[in-house]
Amino acid sequence: MDSNASTLVLRPQLSIKNDVEKGSPVLVFDTSLLQQQANLPTQFLWPHEDLTCITQDELEDPPVDLNGFFNGDEEAISLAALQIRAACSTHGFFQVINHGVDSTVIRAAHQHMNTFFDLPMSRKFTVKRNPGSVWGYSAAHADRYSSKLPWKETFSFGYSHDNSLEPDVINYFKSALGEDFEEAGWVYQKYCEAMRNLSLVILELLEISLGVDKSHYRKLFEEGNSLMRCNSYPPCKEAGLTLGTGPHCDPNSLTILHQDQVGGLEIFANNKWLAIRPRPDAFVVNIGDTFMALCNGRYKSCLHRAVVNKEKVRRSLVYFVSPKEDKILRPPQDLLRNDEARKYPDFKWSDLLEFTQKHYRADATTLQNFAHWLLSSKNTSN
Repeated sequence: MDSNASTLVLRPQLSIKNDVEKGSPVLVFDTSLLQQQANLPTQFLWPHEDLTCITQDELEDPPVDLNGFFNGDEEAISLAALQIRAACSTHGFFQVINHGVDSTVIRAAHQHMNTFFDLPMSRKFTVKRNPGSVWGYSAAHADRYSSKLPWKETFSFGYSHDNSLEPDVINYFKSALGEDFEEAGWVYQKYCEAMRNLSLVILELLEISLGVDKSHYRKLFEEGNSLMRCNSYPPCKEAGLTLGTGPHCDPNSLTILHQDQVGGLEIFANNKWLAIRPRPDAFVVNIGDTFMALCNGRYKSCLHRAVVNKEKVRRSLVYFVSPKEDKILRPPQDLLRNDEARKYPDFKWSDLLEFTQKHYRADATTLQNFAHWLLSSKNTSN
């Protein structure tokens, strides 16, 4: 942490608990105390350029209907692929409806998310994220950063796409949170399984839209390890000075999100920020940096952010789709016709994950900076 860290932990409105193992202070993101302060702590202030154009305009792209895909309707599949190609070539974002995910599972996942975030801070901190890990509870990501803190809490856990393994989500909830959360573990196990299946459908449509072999991307992802994250964005009376999530592109391959009805997600499209109106029947899908590399830049990693509400809490369920960590990632030969130049070097997902967890805070230029870092690291080791 930088020099602002001492300011952060000494402010009276921010509770401090000692890390029993490490002995280091840990921020407790207690918004009931933060809201009583006359001014927003400086650690939560974002630069003017990141806050500009908080918008009322909405993205008007029609959602991609997956009903034809499940019914084997070739004309509908072609239409869906064309929609995806148009969206991903410009801003890397689309929504899907008739996706086949049971609405009762979605509702249950939201209910258990609410139950978790409504726990006392002391209980949430029993599963706090350890340094270098992507699993567990994080309060404003203050364990990683000391400025431009996001006004949010997160709870993250992994899911293996390999169906032959034990039910890892159920086991994590029981071991980390206890028997009281066994039902939540079952719900999130089902939710993650549904997301895995949906991600493979989306990957197949991406393959069709790009004109590559239908099994190419599936082989990379069907045994991958994805990350499930629950986000909570508390209300903030000075919402115009902070962000729930700053402008960035996701480093993973695909992100599949279901948001509640409060709203706050914005994407950068057509040279301006556009709000994404919540739809309970739709999943939000955006392209991440890894997939942009896998298609040699044909599809754009989606630049997006989350604004906070002055009066209402906003919550969302996010599933980050990633390939198996040891797979060599490169575009398929089908996309490299006519001696097309490679835009990004070969890499493993574990390399990019390390870069974003230990060396770089994800933003709009993560992939380009990662490519430079990777090449310089290889040159140094030679």
